[in-house]
Amino acid sequence: MKKKKGQEEMVGFALILILVAIIVLVFIGFSIRNPEKESVESYEVESFLQSMLQYTTECENNIEKLSVQKLIFSCNAKEKCLDEGNSCDVLKADLEEMLASSWPIGEERPVKGYELIIMADKNNESILDIKVGNITANSKGSSQDFFRGQILYGIQFKAYY
Repeated sequence: MKKKKGQEEMVGFALILILVAIIVLVFIGFSIRNPEKESVESYEVESFLQSMLQYTTECENNIEKLSVQKLIFSCNAKEKCLDEGNSCDVLKADLEEMLASSWPIGEERPVKGYELIIMADKNNESILDIKVGNITANSKGSSQDFFRGQILYGIQFKAYY
């Protein structure tokens, strides 16, 4: 009787070891896989907007080269750059270049498209509207509002994935 009971315990112990080994292998398999980034994080969008506003453009006034934020003010006021270039054209060209290099889109990439809208609340008019790529149901976005004088400016950016 004692030999049979010992054999049953050994078989049970072996089954437990095999079960634990299979579970460990499954966990190791999941941890070794290199998951690709599938979506855009909201902090990335917020950080992009903040840094975008501080970017220095090639448009100059009599004092300095203008940041994107100051160039938005200049564009809304229909001012020209020191080299007689249209401030709105410079704003659009710089933002399109910045967006293309910061948010590359494609089927093999996490970002499938993006949309940037700059509004001035003076007449609730759109200063600039850039849409590139596919607009999908999944998106992360952020907005930034700021004042100059009595005019409220707003920037909305959405990255679609």
